[in-house]
Amino acid sequence: MTPRPPCAEELWLPDRGPGPRRQLERIYAAALQAVDGRAAVRRALVTGDMAGPWWVIAVGKAAAAMTLGALDCLGSRCLGGLAIEKTLPPDLRPFVAHGVDCRIGGHPLPTGASLAAGEHLLAALARTPPGARLLFLISGGASSLVEVPVAGLGLAQLERLNRWLLASGLPIGPMNRVRTAVSRIKGGGLLAALPPTPRRVLAISDVPADDPGLIGSGLLVPASTAALAVALAGLDLPPWLRTWVELGLAQRAAAPRPGPPIELVATLGLAKSAAAAAARAAGLPAMVHPALLDGDAAQRGGELARQVCDGVPGVQVWGGETTVRLPPAPGRGGRNQHLALAAALELAGHDDCWLLAAGTDGSDGPGEDAGALVDGWTLARAARAGLTGADCLARADSGRLLAASADLIATGPTGTNVMDLVLGLKMPRL
Repeated sequence: MTPRPPCAEELWLPDRGPGPRRQLERIYAAALQAVDGRAAVRRALVTGDMAGPWWVIAVGKAAAAMTLGALDCLGSRCLGGLAIEKTLPPDLRPFVAHGVDCRIGGHPLPTGASLAAGEHLLAALARTPPGARLLFLISGGASSLVEVPVAGLGLAQLERLNRWLLASGLPIGPMNRVRTAVSRIKGGGLLAALPPTPRRVLAISDVPADDPGLIGSGLLVPASTAALAVALAGLDLPPWLRTWVELGLAQRAAAPRPGPPIELVATLGLAKSAAAAAARAAGLPAMVHPALLDGDAAQRGGELARQVCDGVPGVQVWGGETTVRLPPAPGRGGRNQHLALAAALELAGHDDCWLLAAGTDGSDGPGEDAGALVDGWTLARAARAGLTGADCLARADSGRLLAASADLIATGPTGTNVMDLVLGLKMPRL
């Protein structure tokens, strides 16, 4: 197409009214609502024998929301418990009223709070009231938020390990297997701490194929030491990390005990379907891409933007989790911002296409942004601040450019975590 010159409003001020950008934001919000942790737990607890009393243990980025859903249903049948989150919920009164202790852990890197959370978790299980059933609520982020490392490793080693993993470009599966190898509670290790009482486990999936063994590194899903060793043997790990992995594997039980069944209450598939339904309700054709979005974020961003530009008018929905191999001194941003900036390079000059890439948990990398929504004039707006897309991509500094172009999305904690959503919109020509 031959792009027309933008008017001043298009070039310097992204539309925040009832236009295409607002439509994409509403579609994204509808997807989040469909997988909200509080509502998902409420729906799940309608089924099954929920006669009390219950002791609630929640771990992950959606721990607070999932706990509120449980309290909605259980009421006085909840005798208390523990919720471990990335940030404390704004209103602690419902938790205090039901005796649920709220703790925070570190994310995306484990911190001293993560180790303290691990000790709180073991202590909470040990004080499960006699006769109470256990209700576990697990969501993504637990891998970093709570940890009890194997003997010989401490916080400094865990920080170095996780920093390397996050910069490596590895998918979430291999990353969580490495974390499992050096943990006393991951890969089913927590099962040894459970009292002999009935339990129910609800989980929100943030992993490919909704594999329960990868959600939060499988706290309650036993991992075979032999199978774990085989999987890790195929990874290109630095010698120091390989030594730590072997140290951890040597301390694992050869035959793990069986774990309880895991009930998935919210998934990426549900969020994608809700996004498509919201688009159609707004009068826009929608196409859901079933394949999981993965691989290099910059490459995928360019590919998806070309699909939007070359496709028919309407909304396209992708979901998954891409990767970024970070340079030695990365700038601001996360994988969704990286993908969105790469997409902006392809969208440049197109006045009928937009692309939104954001985490469903409301976070993207170490910052406070969820992702970004870019259009054909993103790069032109950023140029006003002296920033170029190619340079910011190379330096993994997408967030700085997208802040200058006013394209960042900030939601705060969403109460869910089902990987990332990418929404492309092409408007029909009038």
